[in-house]
Amino acid sequence: MDFKFSPEQEAFRKEVSDFLEEEIRNGTFQPMCDGWIQGYSPEFTGKMAARGWIGLSWPREYGGQGRSETDRLILTEELLRYGAPAACHWFADRQIGRSIIAHGTEEQKQELLPLILKGEAYIGLGMSEPEAGSDLASLQTRAVEDGDDYIIDGQKMWTSCARFMTHVYLVARTDPDAPKHRGISEFVIDASLPGISIRPTIDITGSEAWGEVFYDGVRVSKRHLIGEKNRGFYQILNQLDYERAGLERLMGNYPLFEAIIEFTRETERNGVPLCKDPLIRDKLARLQVEFEMGRLLTYRVVLVMEQGRAPNVEAAMAKAYCTTFEQRLASVATEMLGLYGQLVAESKWAPILGMAPHSYLGSKGYSLQAGTTEVLKNIVATRGLGLPTE
Repeated sequence: MDFKFSPEQEAFRKEVSDFLEEEIRNGTFQPMCDGWIQGYSPEFTGKMAARGWIGLSWPREYGGQGRSETDRLILTEELLRYGAPAACHWFADRQIGRSIIAHGTEEQKQELLPLILKGEAYIGLGMSEPEAGSDLASLQTRAVEDGDDYIIDGQKMWTSCARFMTHVYLVARTDPDAPKHRGISEFVIDASLPGISIRPTIDITGSEAWGEVFYDGVRVSKRHLIGEKNRGFYQILNQLDYERAGLERLMGNYPLFEAIIEFTRETERNGVPLCKDPLIRDKLARLQVEFEMGRLLTYRVVLVMEQGRAPNVEAAMAKAYCTTFEQRLASVATEMLGLYGQLVAESKWAPILGMAPHSYLGSKGYSLQAGTTEVLKNIVATRGLGLPTE
């Protein structure tokens, strides 16, 4: 089996990497872990938009480049490899734009897609709720019809991009009497509407990448309903495959991976580089093998997408595996650095910019984001292997 990329694809990869290296030299950004969700840089997003790299695989009729999912994978891989600050446009490009293309009205497409493509719409994800956990169908935020509008009341937790979002993708219950998997609808609304208040959620790493968002009598025009009323849950299922399948579940901490390898080459113990220690070599080799396995699982997802199928099982499998890899990477890196591995970036003694403790602390939530590992394993078991649910 030939896993090689075409000469055109390799040229595109070099174009992306050259651009990112130039931006680093110019001081636009410094490589960071979780830059895709914590790296807020309107300047960088603007440069991505100017190159047509937002909406790269969207249809040309909607302003995209019409390029393959493999091209988008190459772009994503390089952004993560260099730890680029892509949070402003990540969610809109990855899934919300696709959802609007698939289910939105022409008016919504004409209004929202150009803003995303120009890097001017930063869209937060309003899914999780305090009492719903990973069971999205249990959400209680209500959208009640009132003439030509909906009145929205409720609370969302872990809204990605909350502190700098211009728009929010919101999932709300529009029929409280329907079975829980029905009666749910999708909206994309202006984040500055009256009645919306945001309280940043500072996580254990000190990041404000998420927030609590409260909706208190928010009046929303019906034209902001995405797709069919009460069919939102079924529309979401396909969108979640894109959220779970991405390389960010494998390479979100890739700068740490490269840094720890370089650290073992440069650091000596008793006059011998750490990378010569058999135990260290074994750990690094195992990480490299596991990384390549995760990479192939994500490539498989892209292959399924290019065949025109929804990568439901494949995405669940990739995300469950890649999450485990990132947690192991964080643990191994912290262990290799010894007591210094606990020092955060603010300390002048912190090795490799304090990335290890940042990754270690953040990794505790990786198996919850975008669906718990338990939920993903159930998807693989029931939909992939055909095992009974009881």
